[in-house]
Amino acid sequence: MVDRSPNILLIITDQQARQAMGAYGNSSLRTPNMDAIASNGVRFERSYCASPVCGPSRNSLYTGRMPHETGALVNGLHPKPNLPTIGSIFAEAGYAAAWAGGWGMPVTDSAVEYLSRDLWGNMRYGSQSDSTVADNAVSFLEREHDRPFMLSVCLTNPHDICWSVREDPVAHPNVNSYPQLPENFAVDPEEPGLIQWCRERPYYGEELQYTRQWSEPDWRSYLNTYYRLVEEVDQQVGRIVESLRRQGLEQETLIVFTSDHGEGMAAHKWIVKLSLYENPVSVPLIVSWKGMTPPGVSDENHLVSGIDILPTICDYASIPCPDEVTGTSLRPYIEKPTLSGREYVTAELYPDTKDLGKMAIMIRSQRHKFIRCSEGTNPEQLFDMRDDPGEIRNLAGQAHMKTILKRHRRWADDYLGH
Repeated sequence: MVDRSPNILLIITDQQARQAMGAYGNSSLRTPNMDAIASNGVRFERSYCASPVCGPSRNSLYTGRMPHETGALVNGLHPKPNLPTIGSIFAEAGYAAAWAGGWGMPVTDSAVEYLSRDLWGNMRYGSQSDSTVADNAVSFLEREHDRPFMLSVCLTNPHDICWSVREDPVAHPNVNSYPQLPENFAVDPEEPGLIQWCRERPYYGEELQYTRQWSEPDWRSYLNTYYRLVEEVDQQVGRIVESLRRQGLEQETLIVFTSDHGEGMAAHKWIVKLSLYENPVSVPLIVSWKGMTPPGVSDENHLVSGIDILPTICDYASIPCPDEVTGTSLRPYIEKPTLSGREYVTAELYPDTKDLGKMAIMIRSQRHKFIRCSEGTNPEQLFDMRDDPGEIRNLAGQAHMKTILKRHRRWADDYLGH
């Protein structure tokens, strides 16, 4: 038992779907260091980002608020001024607050030490920057700490997939060793018109354009590359956690591991982000404190979000969380798993930087997932996530689903303030 507030180590990868980790059941890649974090804590199986794109999701993660609350709806759009963030809240509470790697929002608090702050603009590839970010994190951990610290480490990979998919396809002599395509590889011809429009736009998600002429080996090669990028960033995660162990800080430190959003992973022939299908909107979320959190637990019941991270770490650190934060601490569910959680979790998508009127919302309830698009044909999707986890059969038009559909529509209306 520690005799002071715990240290906080928040590790955030970029573009890592919940399904892209060994601990979450994927046998096509090896993530021993991420898995080791999970072995000492609780792994949430129903974890979602606030928005499946970097800027909006990160602003929500750092502030505990959804994109419509922060004002950061798309990449490049800054949040409302003076919103308290993880860094400012912990610095004001007396923590040594430090940030290594990409921040993704304006730097406003001089009390937070920003490590590696110039890398975000100068090195767009995680293969170039992640080792340096990890170096800075390790250097911080090796200091003498006379007060608890809050260290956030933002690694770039597997985001490099955004650049690799732009390269011309090559021969695939080892295609038989590549991952198989998912069972939900095909595209629903009745897919909502807004999603179909997203497949064709030549900007802000234009990576999809590079897949038009892909063969099956090309798709499998893309998956193989993505998994290797996840394995690369896992090595940097291992370096950081090993440094924590060497300093004898493991039992004094709460580790939270997550990602800003997921990746298409070839489901529905989708790559990269900007979609409310499961892979782009799902993220790993692990809360791990050796000796304090129950080890190796898989929480399959509670619906959780990236906006829950700020209130969770505030709870463990006994720091008051701003009243305006709309996320929920996960500590009660970790300590008493039988507690009921929220009825549904949400995600927002603004897929067009030129027209913020275009949007879609996800309502994920205990069994079902509802997606509503603001415009276009077939604007609604409803999936039974128990019987159809691949989101193959849209039930929105089925007569026997009217009551369930009506309930999810009401939740969407309540959320949007109608």
